[in-house]
Amino acid sequence: MAVQIWDWNHAAEALPLLAEASVITLQATLLGFLVALVVGLLFAIGRMAGPMALRMAVGGVVEFIRSTPLLIQIFFLYYVMPEFGLTLDAMPTGVLALGLHYGAYCSEVYRAGLANVPKGQWEACIALNLSAWTTFKNVILPQAIPPVVPALGNYLVALFKETPLLSVIAVLELMQTAKILGSETFRYVEPITLVGVFFLIFSLISAAMIRRVERWLNKRMGRRI
Repeated sequence: MAVQIWDWNHAAEALPLLAEASVITLQATLLGFLVALVVGLLFAIGRMAGPMALRMAVGGVVEFIRSTPLLIQIFFLYYVMPEFGLTLDAMPTGVLALGLHYGAYCSEVYRAGLANVPKGQWEACIALNLSAWTTFKNVILPQAIPPVVPALGNYLVALFKETPLLSVIAVLELMQTAKILGSETFRYVEPITLVGVFFLIFSLISAAMIRRVERWLNKRMGRRI
């Protein structure tokens, strides 16, 4: 008797539930990336400014996060931090873990962008008696960010593809939903394949949006790509 590898009826039944779960995946991705952008910028500023002790401390935190697996960090935040009084639900824990992990990587991108701004820009702003905050916000940051948008966009796509790790703390994202559907019917081919299709579509859309943002920023800066 031939084994039926693909069942279209089962795929049709799984599709609406996976589409619903994709909303959770997108929420985790966007919120996690928003946290990563903010945390990454703070890490970058901490490593480039302030006293030496602060630079070393921030550098140690960044290297620790980058050198340990995201899965371990998710477990730590969800199962260990409650022992220290910090208890979060699964979704906020997942968003925080994704944000901190990719914030460490984004900080290096920010650092590269900030380092590429000529020092003469700072000196000119000092000569104009502009405050450090005004100089950073209105002069340095607008020049540092556009060149690093493609690299930040790559981390957005990478973060998106890491969201299945949140299934280990029972966040009902795409992969967790596919595993539940598979366990109910003992057919994993259809839901897992559909999850792959969802990720492919969303990754292509994200890449296209990043290219549009890059072109828009370069147009505003008067650059050609």
